[in-house]
Amino acid sequence: MTLNNGTSDGTIRWGILGTGFIAGLQVPDLKENGFTVQAVGSRTEESSKAFADQHGIPTAYGSYEDLVADPDVDVVYIATPHPFHHANALLALNAGKHVLVEKAFTINAREAQEIVDLAAAKGLVALEAMWTRFLPHMARIRQIIGQGAIGEVRKVLASHNQDLPKDPAHRLNDPALGGGALLDLGIYPISFAFDILGAPQRILASASKTVTGVDRQTSAIFEYAGGAQAIIDCELDAASANRALVIGTEGWIDIESTWYNPVPFTVFDAAGNVVERFEQPVKSRGMQYQAAELERLAGTGATAGSLLPPTQTVSIMAAMDEIRRQIGLEYDADTRL
Repeated sequence: MTLNNGTSDGTIRWGILGTGFIAGLQVPDLKENGFTVQAVGSRTEESSKAFADQHGIPTAYGSYEDLVADPDVDVVYIATPHPFHHANALLALNAGKHVLVEKAFTINAREAQEIVDLAAAKGLVALEAMWTRFLPHMARIRQIIGQGAIGEVRKVLASHNQDLPKDPAHRLNDPALGGGALLDLGIYPISFAFDILGAPQRILASASKTVTGVDRQTSAIFEYAGGAQAIIDCELDAASANRALVIGTEGWIDIESTWYNPVPFTVFDAAGNVVERFEQPVKSRGMQYQAAELERLAGTGATAGSLLPPTQTVSIMAAMDEIRRQIGLEYDADTRL
């Protein structure tokens, strides 16, 4: 197996659509690992110019339309809030650009499918920016499971709980901006469950809500053929250690806090003996690995890889749609045609 080394030769040129918090994390990882960040676009020229100056980006645009029209941009990283991913991704794809779309990929599966269909029709890459999926420790975990080192996987446990801003006007608490724990935090353990066990046959979900009507905390059980389960939980107003476990018939894997970052993990046999201790320092934060996967796909002319194919991204969004149906959480995009 060839592992993603998270570097670039710089021939593919990136445009950054959006200048918020997550864009400010992604761009340094790109620049520190050989990627060419050519341009940035924002809704205002002032915001775009400030971001470009901060990160040493050559070109700043005061609109998303100007960014995607730039002939010197090959890939657009969509870093706007969830409700805007759909329109922003379609804009970039229609301009002939590959897209790396922040997670959650969209608000719902319908929007996700539309992006995936357009990308396929145009022969372009539409990759979900689930950065954890491409990290070295996750690659090694998949190897260990594939080799049968912990036997048959019976259970996946994963949490993502944080103490985040409680202001009702904050994006995380605003229904109009796709607020709530599920889309921002729950996407991580849900994607992990899909990575290890695939799509569930049945979902059981429960939640409690904030005063603004979004989910404050959500828990779900994914049930699989043969009896395997994934148990996931997320919360936006109380922090936890955020560890994860993969439990098999012959042992288990304990991923340390915070499991979705590039952290160590330990493999135990059924008697509790340490079989392997994995520690691999990662340069930068680790967000460069997802970008390297997109460049690999684009460079080979492929539109889908095996680690996170577009079909699975749509399936993940469908699972989140089902969780929201069960907990009674609806967004404007769900009824928009």
